[in-house]
Amino acid sequence: MRLPGPALHDFSPIILWCRMGETERVLDHLQNEYSEPVRDPVWKHISLSRPLLRVAEHAQFQKLDRIRQLGPAYLVYPGATHTRRSHSLGAFHIARRMITSLVRRNRDVPITLPGVKSFLCACLLHDIGHYPFAHSLKDLDVEAHEALAAREILDGLSSVIRSQLDIDPASVAAIIDRGPTAGMPPGVDFYRRILSGVLDPDKLDYLNRDAYFCGVPYGIQDVDFLLEEIFPDRQSGVAISPKGITALEDILFSKYLMYKTVYWHKTVRIATAMIKKAVAMGLRDGAISRKDLYGLDDEGFFAAFSALRYPSFRLVEQVRRRELHRQVWRVPFQEENSAHRRLEDVKQRLLVEEHIAREAGSIAGKRIEPECVIVDVPERVSFDFDVPIVEPGSGQTIAAAASENRSVFSGMGGDDLPRSIRCISVSASRDDALMAALEKLDIEEILAQ
Repeated sequence: MRLPGPALHDFSPIILWCRMGETERVLDHLQNEYSEPVRDPVWKHISLSRPLLRVAEHAQFQKLDRIRQLGPAYLVYPGATHTRRSHSLGAFHIARRMITSLVRRNRDVPITLPGVKSFLCACLLHDIGHYPFAHSLKDLDVEAHEALAAREILDGLSSVIRSQLDIDPASVAAIIDRGPTAGMPPGVDFYRRILSGVLDPDKLDYLNRDAYFCGVPYGIQDVDFLLEEIFPDRQSGVAISPKGITALEDILFSKYLMYKTVYWHKTVRIATAMIKKAVAMGLRDGAISRKDLYGLDDEGFFAAFSALRYPSFRLVEQVRRRELHRQVWRVPFQEENSAHRRLEDVKQRLLVEEHIAREAGSIAGKRIEPECVIVDVPERVSFDFDVPIVEPGSGQTIAAAASENRSVFSGMGGDDLPRSIRCISVSASRDDALMAALEKLDIEEILAQ
């Protein structure tokens, strides 16, 4: 006897899913699985899938709400108290829109549903290992935050990623941390290039978000137009149409303006340099270890350094109270100057700072502590844009890069414009005798020794 079973139409969604090609399955996932709303002041409405919402509820991700996106920039821009968590949600939002556009225009890049889910999870978690105070610790002898993020994913977040998203956490970690891809699923390199490139969701969110919360207009981008002009590319991740070049130039010029007015604002740089000096001296002298810095949020960072009795750590508390050093000398960084290049090494800067403090002490007639003088050199930042240009109709590459000179500033007098904002500076504690002594020193000559 044959038992009655469900009608064929009861299984129609399953049958349709089985008949779909991989592209259709990916698009169906992107369009229909993201239904959990998060309100956001920049993008208004961010939709997570239920599995990704479970990931976002994890304590390690929630910790990002206790790390300011722009570190000490709030000392200058009071509204700049937005967090790594809000930025991570915004980067995910742009990533979902971006990968949707790329999948729709895809011709020959192997985009799969597990790959897309891994990519979106990586975008959400890309800052999970970030240190407090933005990039204050970036060029110190500590692990890159991408490596810490990969470790968090493989350890603390592994089970929730497997159970909720049904993907391999190792693929998520590999997209964030650029290590060897041996043994990784195909496509990891492709997703890496989308997450970290000239046209990446990270940059598209932070420029808009940072400008919004700082109250400046420079970082605002026409994201809607830009996402209509991009195409997938095996080598670079993303290519762009000829119409999109202006939008690409706008991104990089906005990046320049945000560095000039916000990220490298004089006061922001002084506060950043004070924190960096405190940590650099502590690491050098063994007052702290690298592991002491891992996993901290902003308040944990302050608490950790307040509890330790080490002279340079007073700089951290001074930043907290906005008792900042005063800038006494500044000169544009010159690539051709070997003395300038030497100062990119933090250990060399510590030696030069001690030299300046000794010379100033001789003039002032008293001992000047090493933490009272700080030499600051911002990290290198690229304003190049090596994004291929493709013909929308044929998908053929028109040019290997969007500019032969690979710089948005090529038509504005070369690279002098971006170079002009990267400066070596010397700041010092607000001691009248120290200030008077530093005015008598030839700092450029000291740097050249």
